[in-house]
Amino acid sequence: MKTINEGIKHAKFNVKPVLDKNWLDKEIQFVLRKIDASLDTFKDKVPPAASTNLMYIPEENTDWTASFWIGMLYLAYEYTSDDKYLDVIKVQLESFKERLTKNIQLETHDIGFLYSLSCVAGYEVLGDETAKETAIKAADKLITRYHKRAKIIQAWGNLSDPEQLGRMIIDCNMNLPLLYFASKKTGDKKYYDIAVNHAKQAAKYIVREDSSTYHTFYMDTENGEPLYGKTAQGYTDQSCWSRGQAWGVYGFVLSYVHTGDREFLDIAEKLANYFLNRLPDDDICFWDLVFTEGNEERDSSAASIMACGLLELSKHLPVSNQYRELYENAALKMIKSLAENYTTKNVHSNGILLHAVYSKPEGNSVDECCIWGDYYYFEALIRTVMSWKMYW
Repeated sequence: MKTINEGIKHAKFNVKPVLDKNWLDKEIQFVLRKIDASLDTFKDKVPPAASTNLMYIPEENTDWTASFWIGMLYLAYEYTSDDKYLDVIKVQLESFKERLTKNIQLETHDIGFLYSLSCVAGYEVLGDETAKETAIKAADKLITRYHKRAKIIQAWGNLSDPEQLGRMIIDCNMNLPLLYFASKKTGDKKYYDIAVNHAKQAAKYIVREDSSTYHTFYMDTENGEPLYGKTAQGYTDQSCWSRGQAWGVYGFVLSYVHTGDREFLDIAEKLANYFLNRLPDDDICFWDLVFTEGNEERDSSAASIMACGLLELSKHLPVSNQYRELYENAALKMIKSLAENYTTKNVHSNGILLHAVYSKPEGNSVDECCIWGDYYYFEALIRTVMSWKMYW
């Protein structure tokens, strides 16, 4: 499908915000203090997807979001080289190995999220060979969700569930790096091929002509034909869920990084422009991009994901690209806005970012902290001060 590139309409992104090293270190130290205060609480448990009254209540490693905590621990260790983070990482890694062995709530494509931030990171940061082998086993589990005719990885539920059959979602772009990793480490191209096939189907059917995205899209698994797009967490089936658009930008860039296919980079640019053209004055998106002003809730977690996606996108564009600097400027403006107006600095909370939304239509954790928002905010900060090698 041919998609529209709107171009960036806001002149405000022409100006690079000033974020000096001292300011950035101060913000990182705030995050580190929050992590340090939670090391005992979340040594053998994890924060849930979202806070309750701004507090994360410890839970077992069972949800799709369980890896964002260990991801933050890796970032903290890389920034500080402090072994206190390794002590908790080791306990957490065992939990992820056990979860895979016992097949605990893994009927989901989010195996990619779970094992990229736990075991791929364990190998990339620590050189842990057991973590590498666990990541490859997780990739084996993930590809069992692949429908050959539809060429997609089913998002949720049992593969025989008629309600979920053939459903892909935009979030899955972030799960594909686990497959690229497994292909690289084993030399087996099957993982790579499945990841590329899925990314191309997402580009063809989840991305609309105007460069907005569906949250979810159904494929006929018998004949491989497209069926229809739908939302689960957006405002309507035809609106553009902010977090989904952010997953799309970051995820398509990652597929470019792992394949070199410029189609993915071009799509990421178009999705980024659509997103940036619909931001309110403080550069933090509403929970759905159909809203550009008014009293709807913001989603700080979507903004933190997008900041990371934009920073990665700008790295891979040539200096001749007219928007390259604007993407970086926009990411820095988001980081600055989040730091100044969306953190828990002045409230009682063990979270980091305020004003996140899990699912507005379901009334699930609206205006709370969301653990992925905390993780990506920290990743965005780390990206500004280190030459950081991704876990994705």
